[in-house]
Amino acid sequence: MRRVIIIHGWEGGTHEPQLVWLKERLIKKGYDVVFEDLPNTDEPKIGSWITAISKIAGDVDENTIFVGHSIGTQATLRYMATLQKDVKVGPVILLAPWLALSQKTLKEEGPETLEIAKPWMETPIDWVTIRRKSDKFVCIFSDNDQYVPLSNAETFKKELGAEIIIVHNRFHFDPGSGVTDLPEVLDVIQKLVHV
Repeated sequence: MRRVIIIHGWEGGTHEPQLVWLKERLIKKGYDVVFEDLPNTDEPKIGSWITAISKIAGDVDENTIFVGHSIGTQATLRYMATLQKDVKVGPVILLAPWLALSQKTLKEEGPETLEIAKPWMETPIDWVTIRRKSDKFVCIFSDNDQYVPLSNAETFKKELGAEIIIVHNRFHFDPGSGVTDLPEVLDVIQKLVHV
């Protein structure tokens, strides 16, 4: 059976309606879905999130699909870089992925947010290793994301050969913006995988 592992973002978790919606739809379609809260979501740290994902995911293989949201996309990629040499996973779907936040966000959110975001923006990512871990990366962006500039897309395309999908008016795909479902993600999984 194919497994989907959902990795939430900063201040996110299993309470988020759009991710619960995705989990429920995938279960109905016959997927085994893993979706758990990561530690200290108000102040996500690279090391503890990689460790947590490793425990949540367990043994992974090409039947394992990852869906990450926001900072969870980075956490997923950084976790993938730690996988043993011969391990590969299935498709990796990155929703509102970012390596840099918008200047407006950093200014509005203040120094505390910058302090938390800084390691995520400055710690190098092992793109070469990560690219070997999956044959398919898909990044889904919204054209009016209030936190993530679309300029992030170029890096994911260049470093991972990712397919870039830009949708209209979906903000950060977060409940704070009124988003309660994720048909875009469900569609991508359905196109990539036939259960």
